[in-house]
Amino acid sequence: MTGVTVPVARPVVTGLGVLSACGHGLEPLTQATAHGTAAFAAVTRFDVTGRRVRRAALLPDAPPLAEAVLTAIGDACRQAAHDTWTTRPGAADDSAAPLLLALHSDLGTAGVAARIADGARRQWGIPAVTRVYTGACVAAGTAVADAAALIASGRHARVLVAAGHLVAAGVYAAFDAGRALARDGEVRPFSAGRSGTLLGDAAVAVVLESEAEAERRGAPVLARISGWGRSGDAYHVCRPVPDGAGLARAIASALQRGGVAPDQVGYVNANATGSPLADQAEANALRRVFGDHADRLPVSSTKGVHGHALEASALLELAVTIAALRSGTLPVNAGWTSRDEDCRLDLVLDRPRPTRPRYALTVNSAFGGANTALLVAA
Repeated sequence: MTGVTVPVARPVVTGLGVLSACGHGLEPLTQATAHGTAAFAAVTRFDVTGRRVRRAALLPDAPPLAEAVLTAIGDACRQAAHDTWTTRPGAADDSAAPLLLALHSDLGTAGVAARIADGARRQWGIPAVTRVYTGACVAAGTAVADAAALIASGRHARVLVAAGHLVAAGVYAAFDAGRALARDGEVRPFSAGRSGTLLGDAAVAVVLESEAEAERRGAPVLARISGWGRSGDAYHVCRPVPDGAGLARAIASALQRGGVAPDQVGYVNANATGSPLADQAEANALRRVFGDHADRLPVSSTKGVHGHALEASALLELAVTIAALRSGTLPVNAGWTSRDEDCRLDLVLDRPRPTRPRYALTVNSAFGGANTALLVAA
């Protein structure tokens, strides 16, 4: 693949905040995904009378979306040892240090973004929301790729990326009416008999900065974003290209940008949503990129635990991937029941797998054929 610029400054993650149906913080999410403890329950937040499916992964006593995202931002900034978002004079242009925000697009998006911007400015001195990403299930992955590119190019010393999605009646109704939700109330990625996805809550924030800036500040380095890639299938408004070529291009771009060979990757956090067509296309994409290495490359989708958080899903799954690298424990592909011959992968089944890979991939795909891939280094 040509036209990929190798990063000069190396983007690292120094802070991470997360709220999910598994609880507040990274630890409950790590434990739940490692052991495949699903967080799905009956939907009580709104009326689901007449819906085909009535389950989702919901935050208990969920606050308003803006408040949830601000909580995640606060946790990330505190872990990154940021008392304020301004840095030393003479550093890369932090006079307008970016806050990149991924949200679902509806009539309330502007108001939610404004409340997040106001709270972030008052609490952390973050100047403004620079951009709002609404590109469905790759929104947060696209934001992280942009953040990494801004740091790698030297344009900014650090960038804050935040994302939020709380399951709401309108989106739930659309997914139910479109028969995208799992009929049996369970998400079964890559499994025979899978019938769809289930939605989930998430609010996540990550602080990215250059490795040099993190070292200068003595900030903790949780992981490195070594590569990133994006692609579009241009195949169908909902269905992915069956052979996985679009997602394969995004993965290949991330590997090339990171200077990493396919056989150096030791784990893939898959997008797999439990969709019969999309999971098969994703398995084909992994086979296209990794060839025979796919036979021994551990893969799992954690949506069978925390659900599909739509615009926030890529950031939530980045958090899961970072936790897996740091803990040396790969999460289970929860919900799997039996082998699908069209999804022949080395799935992490039954129990967490102890290993310490140097590199992991987390990938996401969205309606319209959009794909993102993030290459994460321990």
